[in-house]
Amino acid sequence: MKYDVVIIGSGFGGLVCAHLLSQTGRSVLVLERQVQPGGCIQSYRRHNNTFDTGLHYIGGLGEGQQLNKIFSHLGLMKLPWHRLDPDGFDLVTIAGQTYAFAEGYEQFVSRLADHFPQEREALRQYTEALQRVDNVDFGSNDAYRLFGISAYKYLTETFSDPLLINVLSGTALKMELRQESLPFFTFAHGNSSFIQSSWRLKGDGNLIVQSLTDDIRAHGGEIICRAEVEELIEKEGRIVAAKCRNGEIYEGNTFISDIYPAQTFEMIKESQVLRKLFRRRMSSMENTFGIFTASLLLKPETLPYFNHNKWVYRRPNVWTFYQDPGAVGGVMISCRVPETGNYTTQVDLLTPMPKQLFEKWSDTHIGHRGEAYEAMKRQMADECIALAETVIPGLHDMISQQYTSTPLTYRDYTLTPDGSAYGVRRDCRNLVITMLSPRTPIPNLLLTGQNLMLHGLEGVSMTALLTCSELLGKEYIKKIIN
Repeated sequence: MKYDVVIIGSGFGGLVCAHLLSQTGRSVLVLERQVQPGGCIQSYRRHNNTFDTGLHYIGGLGEGQQLNKIFSHLGLMKLPWHRLDPDGFDLVTIAGQTYAFAEGYEQFVSRLADHFPQEREALRQYTEALQRVDNVDFGSNDAYRLFGISAYKYLTETFSDPLLINVLSGTALKMELRQESLPFFTFAHGNSSFIQSSWRLKGDGNLIVQSLTDDIRAHGGEIICRAEVEELIEKEGRIVAAKCRNGEIYEGNTFISDIYPAQTFEMIKESQVLRKLFRRRMSSMENTFGIFTASLLLKPETLPYFNHNKWVYRRPNVWTFYQDPGAVGGVMISCRVPETGNYTTQVDLLTPMPKQLFEKWSDTHIGHRGEAYEAMKRQMADECIALAETVIPGLHDMISQQYTSTPLTYRDYTLTPDGSAYGVRRDCRNLVITMLSPRTPIPNLLLTGQNLMLHGLEGVSMTALLTCSELLGKEYIKKIIN
């Protein structure tokens, strides 16, 4: 059988593309190398407990907000979404002082201006800039212009108080903070929707995966797991088939890759179209850092549920703490919504983990890394717990079990180079090299996923829409958004 569209990889971007395209009647096939679909939004089980890998909270799901429109079209608004505290959905603690992020742009400004009254006008200008970014057409010239502005430069030119800059950046562990390169568009887009409204899923990320895969199959689409693509076969300048490691070959009219771009083009062994310069550009792209996660299972009724995220930093060095030697200096604390009652049973602690911390084990695989690696993970977990205890006293004694993962864990499961958390590193100084379009030099090969313009569920949703617009037309996509 020859499919209209063959999608390589079943991360969130691949599944959204499969949903949109199968919904229009196209024959769609998704090929996934792992035993289950979902990529970084899937969940895993340990001793009858389910833990999330990458999903902790999302923004913009309120009525009329952008992600609400997209998720409604994808059938995801029927899931049990739980709204975080509007008076403080994120609490940022720096050097012992806590600052609340309130829902709604006006309230957001008002609450922070209580701490920084001299910065009230600058805060108002900042939220206006966030809203301008939200209203820019994704993929337009205006969007690219905002990608060319440094986030750190914008903040330092807008605000005079360095502490406020740290506070505003304190929830940005959901991206890689780099003073010299992070685009303002990435920073703004990664923060704005959460101010509109912030939500957790009551349950695990597999609810999203199951909903999308059920719909794809109901639309006639196919999803095949344990199907690792090892070659994309090109003939006369077009991809004609995907060859899997098990020998199966799948033909298609259009191919969409949801995996890392360099790996995509490495699969094309012989090409009349791809030039050496293009291949070198793909293989030389740098990646964002990965994340260390300590997933804690708590003793019954020891920690009341808190309806917000906690972000804790030892010092006001939010943009650079992960580069400093010594103990973990910053951590995000995410709390699982209870199935019943008022006590949580799970807490996740997350902190950046640069490559130099795990590089000596890069040639190893899961289960075969040795005692030194396990000791390193225990030490990092202890440091994260100690920092978390500054806002949750006694947390250590509440823990019944803990599970840890490093960027190497993500790498082995997702094949993401170095276990990168946010994909390719966007650089405001060099957009030509680091910004990728869904289009490729091969006319029937498209890209999607977090390695293009934006990461996160909202960013990847927008990227998937941009990818599908190449096949469905921009007007079809605009109807979904508007």
